[in-house]
Amino acid sequence: MAITAERDSKTAPLRPSSIVDGVYDAIYEQLMALHIAPGVRITIDNLARALNVSQTPVREALSRLEREGLVRKAHLIGYSAAPQLTRKQFDDLYSFRLLLEPEAARLAVRNMSPEALAELEASATKMHYDGTPPDRSSRYSSFARADADFHDEILRIGRNEVIRNTLANQHVHLHIFRLMFHTRVTQEALEEHERLLKAFRAGNEAAAATAMYEHIERSRDRLLAAFD
Repeated sequence: MAITAERDSKTAPLRPSSIVDGVYDAIYEQLMALHIAPGVRITIDNLARALNVSQTPVREALSRLEREGLVRKAHLIGYSAAPQLTRKQFDDLYSFRLLLEPEAARLAVRNMSPEALAELEASATKMHYDGTPPDRSSRYSSFARADADFHDEILRIGRNEVIRNTLANQHVHLHIFRLMFHTRVTQEALEEHERLLKAFRAGNEAAAATAMYEHIERSRDRLLAAFD
């Protein structure tokens, strides 16, 4: 995949920030689809040649991915893809989510406004396949990003910044979606998100907390196969 500073004659040249965004998207997709395997060293020069860009946007993109927990940087070694979750880390993470996210969903109902609900609905819509034919890796990685945004939007509406920041710092959804590359993960998640939205529309705190708890439990059960 080449990312150049110029597009065809019908489009304007890419701005430098657009080049960085394109490089970021390309590396992000490879990480999420496991084309760059967990723990593997990432060589800036090789990526720059593969993407047909200079090393500068690659460094900027890797810095962003490091902040998101998808890559790590070690002194005198450089960047590598973040290691995959162990079974113990996976179990701990889901126990942690089951403690916090149902309460966050309940708080979101309490603080929900028509404007916030509209924003949450729009966030959920981004997870639906729109019929265009991007490759499977691109579609899956886009779903992972949209799923993370949807859950973060619920946390934002709930207005408990301790819960929100704690979950954000764990980069929960991005690490989870690296465990299994499968359409079942996305389709069943969409159905569970719709049950959440139904509770938010109804203003039902108990139903929202229950829907979130069940969503997290089912997500855990779907992904357990990754450890078989």
